[in-house]
Amino acid sequence: MERYINFQIDMIMSELLDVQKSYQHIPSGSELGNKRFPSRNMNKRHAVPSKWFYCFIIISLSTGLPDVSAFSFNYSSKGTGLSSTIVDMPHDVYEYVKTPLNWWHANRYCEHHFAQLLHEMHSSELHSSELAQLQRLLQSQNLHGPVWLSQRDRAWQSPVRKQRRMHKFLILEFQNRTNTKYVKVNVKFPSISEITACAYVQWDNKTQEISTIFSYAVPTFINEFQLRGFIDEKGFVQFAIIVHGTHSPYLPVFRSDGQWHHFCVTWRKWNGSSEIYVDGKKKASAKGLSSFQDIYKEGIFIIGQDQDTLGGTFKEKESFSGNITDLNIWVKVLTEDQIERVRSCYSIDQDLIFGWSSHLLQIESTVQETMVQLMCPVPAEECSILEVGRKEQSTTSCLESLPFICHYPRDVYLQLKTMEKKSERSFINRVNVLTNASLVPENVFVDSVQDLNISAAVNVLGVIQKVMTERDIGVEPADLLLVIQLMKKVADTEIKDQENLQVLEDLSQQFVEVTGVLLEEQNTEAWSQINSIIRGPMTIVQTINQVATNLGQLLIEEKKKITIQHKSIEIEVRQVEFRREDTSSDVYMVLNNHTEKADQIEVPYEEVKQLARKGLCQWPFWFTKATVVNTWYGYGSLQRFMGSGHSDVIIQDYTISDGGYKYVSAQVGSAIISSTVLCDNQEISTSVRYHLWHQNQDVPDKLVQPICAFWNFSVSPETGGMWSSSGCSIISYNSESTSCFCNHTTNFAVLLQVYEVQRSSEEESALKTLTFIGCGVSFCALIITFILFLAVRVPKSERTTVHKNLIFALAAAEALLMFSELAKTNEVVCVTITAFLHLFFMAAFAWMLVEGLLLWSKVVAVNMSEDRRMKFYYATGWGLPVIIVGVTLATSFNKYVADNHCWLNVQADIIWAFVGPVLFVLTVNTFVLFRVVMVTVSSARRRSKMLTPSYSLEKQIGIQIWATAKPVLVLLPVLGLTWLCGVLVHFSIVWAYIFIVLNSFQGLYIFLVYAIYNSEVRNAIQQMKEKKKALSFTNCSHPINYLSSPRNTKSWETGKLTSSPPDSVVSTPTQKDFPPMKTTNTTRGNFVAKSPLNISSIMSTEKLAVELTAFKSSDSFWI
Repeated sequence: MERYINFQIDMIMSELLDVQKSYQHIPSGSELGNKRFPSRNMNKRHAVPSKWFYCFIIISLSTGLPDVSAFSFNYSSKGTGLSSTIVDMPHDVYEYVKTPLNWWHANRYCEHHFAQLLHEMHSSELHSSELAQLQRLLQSQNLHGPVWLSQRDRAWQSPVRKQRRMHKFLILEFQNRTNTKYVKVNVKFPSISEITACAYVQWDNKTQEISTIFSYAVPTFINEFQLRGFIDEKGFVQFAIIVHGTHSPYLPVFRSDGQWHHFCVTWRKWNGSSEIYVDGKKKASAKGLSSFQDIYKEGIFIIGQDQDTLGGTFKEKESFSGNITDLNIWVKVLTEDQIERVRSCYSIDQDLIFGWSSHLLQIESTVQETMVQLMCPVPAEECSILEVGRKEQSTTSCLESLPFICHYPRDVYLQLKTMEKKSERSFINRVNVLTNASLVPENVFVDSVQDLNISAAVNVLGVIQKVMTERDIGVEPADLLLVIQLMKKVADTEIKDQENLQVLEDLSQQFVEVTGVLLEEQNTEAWSQINSIIRGPMTIVQTINQVATNLGQLLIEEKKKITIQHKSIEIEVRQVEFRREDTSSDVYMVLNNHTEKADQIEVPYEEVKQLARKGLCQWPFWFTKATVVNTWYGYGSLQRFMGSGHSDVIIQDYTISDGGYKYVSAQVGSAIISSTVLCDNQEISTSVRYHLWHQNQDVPDKLVQPICAFWNFSVSPETGGMWSSSGCSIISYNSESTSCFCNHTTNFAVLLQVYEVQRSSEEESALKTLTFIGCGVSFCALIITFILFLAVRVPKSERTTVHKNLIFALAAAEALLMFSELAKTNEVVCVTITAFLHLFFMAAFAWMLVEGLLLWSKVVAVNMSEDRRMKFYYATGWGLPVIIVGVTLATSFNKYVADNHCWLNVQADIIWAFVGPVLFVLTVNTFVLFRVVMVTVSSARRRSKMLTPSYSLEKQIGIQIWATAKPVLVLLPVLGLTWLCGVLVHFSIVWAYIFIVLNSFQGLYIFLVYAIYNSEVRNAIQQMKEKKKALSFTNCSHPINYLSSPRNTKSWETGKLTSSPPDSVVSTPTQKDFPPMKTTNTTRGNFVAKSPLNISSIMSTEKLAVELTAFKSSDSFWI
């Protein structure tokens, strides 16, 4: 404890000294360095902690005051200019950042500092004591208002990615250039001093001449307001604005790549300034466009043509060719944030004079109209927030600027602080010297990497690669953290002008090379120390995916594929086109250096056609065009950091072994491959197929089972995620490779699960043969038992009814089980067989539960009529199984059946729809059996003392042991308790044999106990024999009288079975050696057989006093 307190004191003093140093670097204003976020007048006042505060903290820790469980201090990040407060809690550390940012920049800030944005909370978390304490502490610092929350997303997505929305738009298709196609906007325009016009445009890259996107003309001036464009020799679309005939210069705004692009043009009168925004970024601006003069009112607005006269005289050479949608016009200049909102499918109604609507358009007949669903280019606009001081969550626009809280696990926070103090900073100093700038900070925790442009990023990455390969400069864990922080910053760098596209490929190449150096084996030890901080090596994979996605901007008609490769990492970005008649898939193949064979992944052509049917990726009229980003990480590049030959891999999905094999470990046994489909620069999730080659697994006496898996970012986000097989299945596999199918796109691999073989192939064959024989024998025995119950007319009772239902369900289940192997080649038949197997086995166990309940009702008095009991029993025996199977099929149909046989899927937790109810039945029936045995033993003890007091003690103990053993042996088959042996099959092959013998021969056991050796069945058979014998005797003695007598008014069943008197202990010789007596009814001519039943055997102390299996028509229970 003293050591812990001293460590805490050292940590606090170090933190407070860092705070003092940071005050020297607090900037006077915002240093975001991003023109999308102008400087805000933030309050930067900080009260420097006094020495009395230091003493208070130290004394509190040393004396262990219970009230002091958290403290806070302020600092300002040098690289970002953001003011924040650190709140230290018992288990976690929180950083409250006061400077407001939008959701994406807030999340980015936390990620760059190796923390996580405070996540959405369940109701229980909202009322946790730690959250309440955090909110009280923030309020004590006068920190109020809403803060951002991160979103819990789909399993295969990155935790920072938001779900995007689909909108249905009316698209105007201007096919080919003509002088006739136009669309008129039927709106009365006022006099305009400010204007903003925004729309989506898909440019026809076959046209090089100037095209008029729209024109506004008034009677006094034809060229009042226009937007024109053309494709330059470099393949960029250049825009120019005309106002009152004044023409702005043409400037490049986007590449002519056939994709949808969102643009906004603005103009204001007071200084004649204009701006052009494309895809949310300002691309061009000009001044002096007819300042101090309004745009005249009551003009005509035409889409797709240049007006040479008011509303007419169009020219083909100046007409527009392509597609236009979602045109909106405001009589004000929208801010940059508002333009981003419009691009995000927001509706800004204030000062809107025209909103996109077919009712306000006069469309010329040759202009084609199409309704198409387009994806909003910006993630979902509603993000979660938490009100400080209120235990409520709500949502607001993700584009709002709000404070936020970054969350650190306490051990991660302390590890970061420890690394700071231990770092010698020689690596960082060397990088800054070679770059002639302090781009990389010495303190990764307090400071951040400065904002970089593309050229500076290429330079610093090249320097880092050089320094990391120098042998005299050691790379420490803190150095790796700084490099990873820098790479995250580079991956998030925005492309702000067209010139940067020329160096983007160089940046990507340099990025991949630095990643390759980071992942070299010599850095394994340093990685092991930072793995918990950066949440695993898949963080690097995320950043590479971001960089690869940016490469899509470089694709043009002349350059449809970009490949970047370094050592065991490869990126391929290509543009693919699918015409309607195409039937081939897009396949990405890469040579695996370890196996000298090709790994591959493909997007099936059916998926691409599905995208076209949804109106996605269509360009322009007759084929589908998309960008496909593929990445590949060879075996060994990532495996050494996430578990391979030396460490186990954590898998989300729980796997149940059948006892033949014992789970040992799971290893990443292949390369890691991914494929991402982009439509209009937005990611679309599609199904994929991939084929990966395994590494040689030298594991003698082990079974290696492949699993198709993907990296699940959302599960356990504090550790960066884990492998999961949800939505993935094996198509085929052998000892060298595996083919898989997954219903989504992300990072895939083949995991190899290693099992210790506990049974040889000969033992497996013997067990399978024994199961088949046992099920066959049991099925025949159950059918005979069922027929006996019906044929010999056993008196009807609750017991017989329950027995017959149990026998029927168990016989049906075993019959299906014997022939289930024949159905596994047909998917539909296999699913059907599995469903019926599930149903009948569930019904069998449900009727075993009913057997236990019925037995309990005979031991403990229950005030329920027989009719009500039977309705309840039928509802339990058949109703519950139907509900369980129906719900399971409805909720998990796609993963219901196992891969290799017709039974429930054990890897997708579907097996619990059977195992869970079975465990419940066995638990209840075990308790019932225990209670029955107690009652039976107690009754036997009393009866033995009363009837045989002269017996020796040993004789009485033997009687009591038999009284205990007999009900257990008799009731085991109908209560299903032999299935409890299933939990022991993992320990020994002997238990496997015992389990199969007991359960596969369960039907034979029921036949012997409840048919052959059952007194009531035997009496019924004996009675049938007596009837036949009596009938034969009557026919021989009185043939004429019998044949001529009238029809009998009494049947043989009216004869009553009578018992001998209670005091008759031994049967007389007459009863034993001679046939029963006949009594002649002289008045009716009928013979009635009297066959008395002696119950002395039941009452005898040599037998069990309670006969639990007797079928008694009176339903009496002897105790």
